[in-house]
Amino acid sequence: MTKRSSPLDASSEKLLRDLAPQVLGAVIRRYGDFTSAEDAVQEALLAAALQWPEEGVPDNPRGWLIQVASRRMTDHVRSEISRRRRESIAAGDVPLDQQFAPPSDNADVDGADHDDTLILLFMCCHPALTPASAIALTLRAVGGLTTAEIAKAFLVPEATMAQRISRAKQNVKASGVPFSLPTHDERAARLSAVLQVLYLIFNEGYASSIGPRLQRVELSNEAIRLTRAVRQILPDDGEVAGLLALMLLTDARRPARATAEGHLIPLDKQDRTLWNRAAIDEGIALVTEALAKGAVGAYQLQAAIAAIHDQASSADKTDWPQILALYGLLRRMTDNPMVTLAYAIATAMVHGPSAGLELVATLDEDGRLAGHYRLDAVRAHLLEMAGDRRGAIEHYFAAASRTANMPERHYLTSQAARLAEERE
Repeated sequence: MTKRSSPLDASSEKLLRDLAPQVLGAVIRRYGDFTSAEDAVQEALLAAALQWPEEGVPDNPRGWLIQVASRRMTDHVRSEISRRRRESIAAGDVPLDQQFAPPSDNADVDGADHDDTLILLFMCCHPALTPASAIALTLRAVGGLTTAEIAKAFLVPEATMAQRISRAKQNVKASGVPFSLPTHDERAARLSAVLQVLYLIFNEGYASSIGPRLQRVELSNEAIRLTRAVRQILPDDGEVAGLLALMLLTDARRPARATAEGHLIPLDKQDRTLWNRAAIDEGIALVTEALAKGAVGAYQLQAAIAAIHDQASSADKTDWPQILALYGLLRRMTDNPMVTLAYAIATAMVHGPSAGLELVATLDEDGRLAGHYRLDAVRAHLLEMAGDRRGAIEHYFAAASRTANMPERHYLTSQAARLAEERE
């Protein structure tokens, strides 16, 4: 009878999630083959899930995973060399033993001198890729997001995103440009994509797009950690500071975002005494310093908006005219429809719900938002403000049917039910 392994406990599962991008970064950096390294790391993680419950977590779990993945890579390299040697090798090619020479077994195991996740973050924003493809690939490798989650972040179908990620890997391999640690100049060139990746990882952690949990704290915490690490490298960059400020100011509200049962509490109903004042103070200091430098970017503007919300002692004391003005500046920087939705809410708070609904209507033909629940959710909220309960109920239910996050679906359904009861 085959002996069955015990399941991993929660702490070991979290350890594997945290270590996965670090191990992947180390293996890619050593072997330069993203696809094979990803497969090898997945095999190492599976081996850990099977062996650690019986044998215990090793003293150096990261080193253990790197060694197992490296053995898988060595097997792959040897197989590849044998295959290619059986084929005719075009004259002038680099000898295979130089292309695939594996390092010694003890090389780079403890990784004490660097953060492989940060290295992987910059490596994945590869010059052979378009920014969109680089971001998608990095979200998969660094953030651990599923293809479905990445597709929702990009407002595209899951099948489209799966093809994009697959093509990205193929393009990197075909380019001949190695997956290696970028130079100082290359880091600067890749920074925009890196920041967008961190922003999307944070968003998925703060407001999960799929599943039973409202938020995935491990993702938002990792995004904050990595953004701090980027700021250590680039302390004078205003957008890096702006992004870190935005994350801190937003994450500060997390303790008040949900009930003990995990049900969503909207911003205007939150107990603001639960907000993290230390994070708010740090965020305000960061964005204030960044804005004073003069070169204002999108992350700084979003952080400034978040700061206004966080500084208001209650929802009815929020400075909506200032928020509206900042969203107006942000709209001129980007054509992101989500910014227009937020601008519509701010417009409604300043000029009334009818003005906000007119802006929402301009997004009906935007293919990027076709079927997206937020379009219905915002419209429902503004219709409720306008006194159109029937219309609000319809769109709350439509939004609920389109979200894949269970707490958000529960909240939207409860909003519709509340209005239906009030109509009776």
